[in-house]
Amino acid sequence: MVYRRIQVVARRQLKRSVVLQLCLLAAFWGAGQAVTAAFSLPIPGAIVSMLTILALLGSGALRLRSLRRGAYWLLAEMLLFFVPAVPAVLDHHEFLGWLGLKILVVILVGTLLVMLVTAVTVELCCRPAAPTPASGPTARTADAHE
Repeated sequence: MVYRRIQVVARRQLKRSVVLQLCLLAAFWGAGQAVTAAFSLPIPGAIVSMLTILALLGSGALRLRSLRRGAYWLLAEMLLFFVPAVPAVLDHHEFLGWLGLKILVVILVGTLLVMLVTAVTVELCCRPAAPTPASGPTARTADAHE
């Protein structure tokens, strides 16, 4: 009875507290980093932790309300991670002129080419192979008559 009461109070606090949700997200990130390091996985620990959270959310073991406020706060403060790039661009005025436009065009064309090549490769690899005349239905019926 006491354990159940503690569990209910902990869940209620977790739903209301942004700080606790951030701590939970950080704990998942740390666990993902530890798993990646322990098993020498070639993927980042953050990906392992996101997959773990996705599996727990999908199974119902973790409720979305337990992470929603913390995740919203992180997304709202994401601008802080990109602010240092703004002064770097402002220090180099050449990026705001033709050079910047040329770089933007190269990035966009390169991205489109990568997407196009990937789409064609997937289409060619996933398309079922057409039957050859020797393995088609007429070849089987000809063998059956002999």
